[in-house]
Amino acid sequence: MDVSPLTILLVGSGGREHALAWKIASSPLLKRMVAAPGNPGIATLCEVRDVKVDDVPGMTALAREIAADLVVVGPEVAVAAGLADALEAAGIPCFGPSAAAGQLESSKAFTKAFCDRHGLPTGRYQVCDDVASAKAALAAFTPPYVIKADGLAAGKGVVIAEDRGAAEAAIEETLGGRFGAAGARVVIEEFLEGEIGSLFAICDGHTVMAFGDAQDHKRAFDGEIGPNTGGMGTYSPAPVFTDELIAQTMERLAAPAFAGVASEGHPYRGVLFVELMATREGPKLVEFNVRFGDPECQVLMLRLESDLVPYLWACANGRLAELPTPVWRDEAAVCVVMAADGYPDSPLGGSIIRGAEQDFGEQAHVFHAGTKRDADGTLRAAGGRVLNACASGANLRQAVDRAYACVDRIDWPGGFHRRDIGWRAL
Repeated sequence: MDVSPLTILLVGSGGREHALAWKIASSPLLKRMVAAPGNPGIATLCEVRDVKVDDVPGMTALAREIAADLVVVGPEVAVAAGLADALEAAGIPCFGPSAAAGQLESSKAFTKAFCDRHGLPTGRYQVCDDVASAKAALAAFTPPYVIKADGLAAGKGVVIAEDRGAAEAAIEETLGGRFGAAGARVVIEEFLEGEIGSLFAICDGHTVMAFGDAQDHKRAFDGEIGPNTGGMGTYSPAPVFTDELIAQTMERLAAPAFAGVASEGHPYRGVLFVELMATREGPKLVEFNVRFGDPECQVLMLRLESDLVPYLWACANGRLAELPTPVWRDEAAVCVVMAADGYPDSPLGGSIIRGAEQDFGEQAHVFHAGTKRDADGTLRAAGGRVLNACASGANLRQAVDRAYACVDRIDWPGGFHRRDIGWRAL
């Protein structure tokens, strides 16, 4: 596929976007990259502009100003705000789905009904918008109970309740305003037994292609305890993803999802993150995300041998069929999330970070996820998940050891991390 060097606008400010910027920067097809709003790590790779991810007019104007050949949308918030729709109206190619297609993430109730319409395997569920009906609905399920806020809650709107009392408390908290508008409805789901995994697929509106797999750790603390988070670490490849499971997931979940949104008038251009449970009956959907996972993206970018840019461009321009299957390095990659004390409920901001920008070696990288830089150069925490210590290796043990070696060289008393990332596979 013949593509001239591109000017790319990267939308986002997290660890996912730093990893994307790092990979895009290595492409011979890159002419210029601008990130908005970016972060201190991304700013070492390209120009950054202070435009919020959900400022659709501002982001569209920036794309016009720099004559962007391609806009790459990182976070789900920008998808839900309709950035891809505005860019399409402006004639600017975009890697990222429309707001309508983005409902696969922005509304869990929509996704469950979508699965019903298109025959995608998932767990039983009920949708409720008041406390009384939600508590009554628990009678149709057995513990543990899965209670989810319907809307976008930054990965924190899910509670796995071990008993009826905990489930009722989660319902009261969710519908009581803990997650704002995202918690106006709750979805109560059947707890699926099996092993969880994350499979990624890309689409240009027609052609579908698998794009890597990973397994993450959602709970805040070692041993899979504590509250659910946006993700405390991940590794790739995940042993659960046999060739058979990948084929089944593409056939039963990813391809029908892309076909379903297209049949409803919203062709999908971008990446779909399929979080699934590998059950005895085969893969069942846990949830969709309409963007690269965070921190899953970080390990995928470390393992991707192919140039990323042609795939992003082809998805945005309906030419994915012209590309070969991507090539992945025959090695493992690990990401350890370093989070601010108090995360996920009340992360403490402003603490000083030292040593995060040293040279960690060729196979280790620290991506910025929630940082800010003072005028004097001091790096500080400015979010819940703040740094991503990532490494690759010939095997998972080597990758894990290298990632934790990075963690141990960073001086940040105001943060915490898990020490057991990758334990399932190890």
